[in-house]
Amino acid sequence: MSARILDLPDPDAAAAFARRLATQLGAGDAVLLSGELGAGKTTLARAAIEALTGETNIPSPTYTLIQSYETRSGIPLAHADLYRVEDPDELDELGLEESWREGIALIEWPDRLVEYPGRRIEIELEFTPGGRRAVLRGFGGWETRLDDI
Repeated sequence: MSARILDLPDPDAAAAFARRLATQLGAGDAVLLSGELGAGKTTLARAAIEALTGETNIPSPTYTLIQSYETRSGIPLAHADLYRVEDPDELDELGLEESWREGIALIEWPDRLVEYPGRRIEIELEFTPGGRRAVLRGFGGWETRLDDI
């Protein structure tokens, strides 16, 4: 499995990357965001949501677990933060599987998932001396789309 690595030296670079990613997302796509606390998962998700919806007031779903939106083209979008999920049964109530089948799902802390979506891009954010780095891995068709972002 190959990976694409992008340097994200500052928040502007991260936001630009998220906007490029947003242009590639459509119904049935899932974006799995992982990394340490403070690595920039929510920052990336917010920039992508803003690009897709035009929304500027985008709360973190840390306590609600999931926030729902509609893209400008009418595709449902779900932003989930699974950090506080302790039991896999909690995931059934969220309806995440429906989100990644029928819409776009942006999922922070995907290691809590029992089942991963088939068509997904995994983005692991890492701290570097110059800022952050994003390691991208594609599955279910995303393998050939990584170079487009």
